[in-house]
Amino acid sequence: MAPLRSISILLGLLLGTGCSSVTIDQMRLSDTSIDIDNETVVVLGRQHSAAYEAERDLVNCVASELSFGTSGMQVIAEEEFVNQLYPWFEPRTAPLSLERFGMLLKNGMLQEAIDQYAIRYIIWIEGATERVDSSGGLSCSITAAGGGCLGMGIWEDEGSYEASIWDFQEMQESGRISADSRGTSYMPAVIVPIPLLAMVQTDTCRGLGKQIQNFIVSG
Repeated sequence: MAPLRSISILLGLLLGTGCSSVTIDQMRLSDTSIDIDNETVVVLGRQHSAAYEAERDLVNCVASELSFGTSGMQVIAEEEFVNQLYPWFEPRTAPLSLERFGMLLKNGMLQEAIDQYAIRYIIWIEGATERVDSSGGLSCSITAAGGGCLGMGIWEDEGSYEASIWDFQEMQESGRISADSRGTSYMPAVIVPIPLLAMVQTDTCRGLGKQIQNFIVSG
């Protein structure tokens, strides 16, 4: 194990970044289609979790990925959507199921507001990235001649996310896509610490965004 670990660290140093991997799985419940020119999608983060604020960047990143490329869709910004439809998508009132969503739509004002956006799909994302392990350490000191650090810090992050895709036109769940990621970051220090970070959240965003795009467009 020691030689393999040394090789991993060396590769991280050469590439200037940590290493990460992402596993994507999907479950299709119905066929999908979208008129890219006339229909829109909105990506929302589940706000019933206290950790949601830390994941807002990932939700915005997935939305950006969905609008990218030849299969790019028209994506409504989460902040704009939530503010425009206040208070129905605030943490205390946001629907956690299609049944609850259907009940909210009985409010004519909400139905009218959503219709203005020509929404075809609402994509709910929930999950988090967490630190799961760390080892090593740094020792820093300051003397009359100067200061510096020596050592190596290593830590691992894991991310687990799930996207639920609601077909607003058919009022049904089209499917779910999950993304599990893991990354190892390093911080070697010879006088000055140099962080080599695994882009766990960024890699998860790219993988999840691309899979959602393919899921909807390819049907």
